[in-house]
Amino acid sequence: MAHNHKHHVHQHTHNIESINSALVIGIILNTLFVVIEAIAGFYYDSLALLSDAGHNLSDVISLILALLAFRLVQMKPTSKYTYGYKKSSILVSLLNAIILLVAVGMILSESIVKIRHPEPIDGNAIAWVAGVGIIINAFTAFLLFRQKGSDLNIKGAYLHMAADTLVSVGVLISGVVIEYTHWYFVDPIIGIVVAVVILYSTWGLLHDSLRLSLDGVPVDINLDEIKGVLLRNEGVEDVHHLHIWGISTTQNALTAHIVVRSTENMEELKHKLKEELYEHNIQHATLELELDSEHCDHKCC
Repeated sequence: MAHNHKHHVHQHTHNIESINSALVIGIILNTLFVVIEAIAGFYYDSLALLSDAGHNLSDVISLILALLAFRLVQMKPTSKYTYGYKKSSILVSLLNAIILLVAVGMILSESIVKIRHPEPIDGNAIAWVAGVGIIINAFTAFLLFRQKGSDLNIKGAYLHMAADTLVSVGVLISGVVIEYTHWYFVDPIIGIVVAVVILYSTWGLLHDSLRLSLDGVPVDINLDEIKGVLLRNEGVEDVHHLHIWGISTTQNALTAHIVVRSTENMEELKHKLKEELYEHNIQHATLELELDSEHCDHKCC
């Protein structure tokens, strides 16, 4: 068991380092891209490029927020914040989902304006800049891909980058089509399609982060299943006052009253139950063991 725990700690440290570097690389690359895109937008007088630069700036903010939350989670608890700043990761994931929804709103409103008033644009220049965007966004998404299941914030940052890769593909296609056909309405239509795709992918992130913000049972945990895990142990009669919530986007906590048959081997039983809960993704368990008679008195009064 000790060896397994040591391996887990080593793996965890390795994950922290790789997530950290992925986010830092992503921030640097995307900041550079925003600067390039803004300069090109002003030079070619292209509203499409300028709005995309604004959208990519929201990605940089998203990555910075994810990195900030990631650093805050590592901070030690204090006398005022006894859980440390772990909850900040949940607030950031909620904020990230909201930023993505605002970006969707901006893309949709701009696309509707462009459908009504199509403007001539330089398709070639747009296609080139979008091509650079595809490379940068796809590379950042690739860096975050392996870790996206481990944390809601990494998932949020990954979704931002994956969605942006789609936006850039859309802009590239519209740039090429516009260059050869001068069908300027293609640009806003692709914008609407991309907005719908982003909205679809963001909905899960919004749902999960809202649920964690309200101390709901984390999505990947089943309350009845956890109760079953506790009840199948010999000596456990009943489980009540069972609460499960997320301390952060990666760590879960549980409190429960466990009704036992006898006071024998209570510590041993408690240790066994905590180990089983740890295997079911519950890292912090507070268990109150009580005898059936105590439970009855407690109920009756």
